[in-house]
Amino acid sequence: MQRDDQPVSGSNALSLERIVEIRELIARVTTWARGREDIVGLLLVGSCARGAARPDSDIDIVLLTTDELRYAESAWAKELGLGDVLRTQAWGPVTEWRYSIGSGLEVEIGITSPTWAKTDPVDPGTHRVVTDGARVLHDPAGILADLLTAC
Repeated sequence: MQRDDQPVSGSNALSLERIVEIRELIARVTTWARGREDIVGLLLVGSCARGAARPDSDIDIVLLTTDELRYAESAWAKELGLGDVLRTQAWGPVTEWRYSIGSGLEVEIGITSPTWAKTDPVDPGTHRVVTDGARVLHDPAGILADLLTAC
């Protein structure tokens, strides 16, 4: 797991421009999520979360919401400037929205309910995602903190 003050990548793996782009996008999504009452958790996962992003890495975020239907259309992604939809796909309880922004950076946001983060017991798929690298971005009720502790 990575703290907020750690780099998103090793110093030789990404250009400074890409590091700045990734950090700015994460900050923009986090600020946006904090302003929405239905979003109860935002978790950065994968290579960016563990500080191992490469030039071809994407940004992977899990968004926990009490109103999944609100995200059935991509108007919210336009608010965030996420670019073009590459695909939408269901993975069990998570609906993946994959976008490509102008620079070629891809962003995957998995929309799911707070039950994705249940800890008694932790779902094997959720456990795999979290233990592969996770950093809490927004967690007003401590749901994600509990999940990370359980994993």
